[in-house]
Amino acid sequence: MKSKNPPRGPRASADRAPSRAAKPGGRPEHARPARNETVREVPREKREAKPVSQPQPQLVLREGERPAERAPLILETSGEDGYRLLDSGAGLKLERYGDITVVRPEAQALWPKSLSDAHWDKADAVFTGDTDEEGMGRWRFPRRAIGETWPMQLLGVDFFGRFTSFRHTGVFPEQIVHWSWMRDEVIRRGGKAKVLNLFGYTGVASLIAASAGAEVTHVDASKKAIGWGKENQQLARMTDKPIRWILDDAMKFIERERRRGNTYDIILTDPPKFGRGPDGEVWQLFDHLPVMLDICRDLLSPKPIGLVLTAYSIRASFYSMHELMMETMRGMGGLVESGELIIRETPTEPGQAARALSTSLFSRWTRP
Repeated sequence: MKSKNPPRGPRASADRAPSRAAKPGGRPEHARPARNETVREVPREKREAKPVSQPQPQLVLREGERPAERAPLILETSGEDGYRLLDSGAGLKLERYGDITVVRPEAQALWPKSLSDAHWDKADAVFTGDTDEEGMGRWRFPRRAIGETWPMQLLGVDFFGRFTSFRHTGVFPEQIVHWSWMRDEVIRRGGKAKVLNLFGYTGVASLIAASAGAEVTHVDASKKAIGWGKENQQLARMTDKPIRWILDDAMKFIERERRRGNTYDIILTDPPKFGRGPDGEVWQLFDHLPVMLDICRDLLSPKPIGLVLTAYSIRASFYSMHELMMETMRGMGGLVESGELIIRETPTEPGQAARALSTSLFSRWTRP
């Protein structure tokens, strides 16, 4: 992890650190898949739809001093045994997930490739079709037939990688820095912590938290994603761990939790910029994010550990999320750190540069 600016403010402390929700997209016209190609369907709540205007609660300015702050902060994933970014460039990235090598579109990779075409041509899976982050497409398997899933492991937890039609692989490896921080904090508390994972997707973060001893509540609006999470739990041999899998609209769930007086020590939230709940509820990031964070603050326990927000593919600066988090956490003390998550390439050839690929924005509030 690298930081450009040191902590400032009376409560600043050293940093303790060492993936979606799927994004919506319309379905293009496709010909019948060729041999060894698969086509996956985007869950209903991830598809593009006309925004529905809904009245939003009026936010009230929180009282008290703002937390200490550190921004900009770059949190870096350099890969581990289960994942490596091998190369990037020309709008693509070459990655290794477990024993599978994958080529996917990457708009942030503006530079030339470092490795030769011969290296890229050895990929086991190549995503083709719509190259937009929200678009649908298909996977081509040039070397051998591969099923929809394959076993992976990160931070000692087993789960399935997945080929999806919206080009994701069932895991967002740049989140390793947040997962490592969460795991270490749960262990530091002797495994006695409650974690809420909103927009939890395939549940890798939930499994890592549970592996450290936490009691986890996992919330996602996709029935398919909840099913994937339970499959991952079985593969990880963690069916005895206390994980609640909740199929629900995130906003409705946290509003009920606040009314019930339930609290959590760590809250992870990774919202899409657009989504639909199981009953057609509409999520719009810029409309709902401020209220969601405000409710999450109320769901923090009397001795909280942290609140983590990540955001992908939005037209905003991390400073927007930083100021939102600073205002949300007024009077709570602690430290707000905001910036970008990046993945560092792992050089495999002499002279290859270890370039950094920007993946998402984040803001994280913590309190020792």
